[in-house]
Amino acid sequence: MARDPIKKIVLKDGATRYRFVVDIGRHPATGKRQQKTHTFDRKGEARKKYDEIRHKVSEGTYIRPSDVTVNEVIDSFLRGATRGTRATTARSYRDAFRCPRELLGVRKAQTVSTDDIEELVDYMLTRGRKRGGKPGTGLSGRSVNLTLGRLKAAFELAVPEGKLVRNVVALVKPVSYRQAERETWNEAEVRKFLRETSRDRLEAAWRLSLYGLRRSEVLGLRWEDVDLTAKTLKIVQTRVLCGYETFIEEPKSRNGLRELPLDDDLVAALERLRMVQMAEREVAGPAYQADLSSLNWYVRGTYLVTDELGMPVHPEWYSGEFGRILRAVGLRRIALHDSRHTALSLMEKAHVPISIVSKWAGHYDSAFTQKTYVHAYGEDLKTGAQALAEIYRIA
Repeated sequence: MARDPIKKIVLKDGATRYRFVVDIGRHPATGKRQQKTHTFDRKGEARKKYDEIRHKVSEGTYIRPSDVTVNEVIDSFLRGATRGTRATTARSYRDAFRCPRELLGVRKAQTVSTDDIEELVDYMLTRGRKRGGKPGTGLSGRSVNLTLGRLKAAFELAVPEGKLVRNVVALVKPVSYRQAERETWNEAEVRKFLRETSRDRLEAAWRLSLYGLRRSEVLGLRWEDVDLTAKTLKIVQTRVLCGYETFIEEPKSRNGLRELPLDDDLVAALERLRMVQMAEREVAGPAYQADLSSLNWYVRGTYLVTDELGMPVHPEWYSGEFGRILRAVGLRRIALHDSRHTALSLMEKAHVPISIVSKWAGHYDSAFTQKTYVHAYGEDLKTGAQALAEIYRIA
């Protein structure tokens, strides 16, 4: 007759407990045999737990106690999630895990409960901000949900790997929030901005931003990407800010690689920028960083948007300078990226077909019908250029 694995234990104070030891297999790393002791107040509870464990062990579904921390779960997830991605994408993933690492990073992952995740959400909403605003204030609902989504994915991966019994993050509801409305300018505000910046050394750059180019696209433009005779420019690379470093990357998507026609006002502004850079080279002499040639309209590798010594400007400086100009000329404050929204909105209001607006912006069409059945071609972009030229004419 088999011995009952559940033993009755009498403590010094006379209390009774029921205990059993179960073989849970060999450690996956060391190969050593593992056993786990369980103690209960009632024999029925002990019996139920014993049978449950033995059943899971026989099926190969038993999750062994593990010392794996939340940080280790996150690190394991990031290795695969960020492999082969853009630097900015990888940074976005890492940033999403900042608060979970702060609050739960050293905890054993198997000890994390839904209450812990709820406390994480409360922390992020009330005082989780470290940058991008006043430190110690709350993060947006969008940021919180992004973190929850990434943490959920990390925990989900750990379940079939046998590190976790279940994904507790999946039991926490995302935060409800209302997306802030984008601020855009009307035609009169755009014209005022263009008039006020017509004598600025970076007039051409501001005009490019108001023509709907992303900051990274404007700052990534080189003179070799511009053909002033053909009146076109090519978006082939971007200068993006990741953390505190600037990286050269391809556009965000295949549609981001595009050639755009230029109107006469923009061509004239680019010609003036070129002349300004040549004059600055003469003044700076050997201190000038870019190798400009007075015989050519471009030199390979030389950027359009530089400081007075020919160095590419920092992306944050460019955004900050945009805000300083708005304050100086008394225009309604919008973010630099909202200038892109302004351009695309004004094009749509000027009855430019949405397929052409989307292609101008380097987007994938958002609706299935537009993506599948509506097409725009390079020649069609002249409609967008002509519309912007008319809207932005200041003379």
